[in-house]
Amino acid sequence: MFFLGYIIKVVSILDVGQGKIMPGTGLAEFRSRYQAIVLKPFNGEVIDAKITNVNKMGFFAEVGPLSIFVSSHLLPIDYKFQPDANPPEFTSPTDQNLVKGRRVRVRIVGTRVDANEIVRACHSPSQFAIGTMKEDYLGPFD
Repeated sequence: MFFLGYIIKVVSILDVGQGKIMPGTGLAEFRSRYQAIVLKPFNGEVIDAKITNVNKMGFFAEVGPLSIFVSSHLLPIDYKFQPDANPPEFTSPTDQNLVKGRRVRVRIVGTRVDANEIVRACHSPSQFAIGTMKEDYLGPFD
């Protein structure tokens, strides 16, 4: 399966061809052309995400259908995991804590597509990414 990206929104429909009736189902299939806003993350891209889960290994964040994992090894050295915090968090001396619901800016360092999994009732592959915050201008923001 060849993965091009996620369609976020169809902006305009350019052409809708003649329909073809699918035998025995009553469904019709149309070949069409359209312009769309898409999400296709790539290595090196800087992206804004929302933290969904924090644990001692790092944190997970999401951008629409894309799930990003940032390992504790890919955080700046001054971030420390606080196991006794409720909810769990990474703290820093600058009070820029990493906690569920916080928005962060990360750089994607790797991607993977899982073509066997179905996402949110769509027939499209799941995509996962690995991110880093160990660079200038990356990290939490409000």
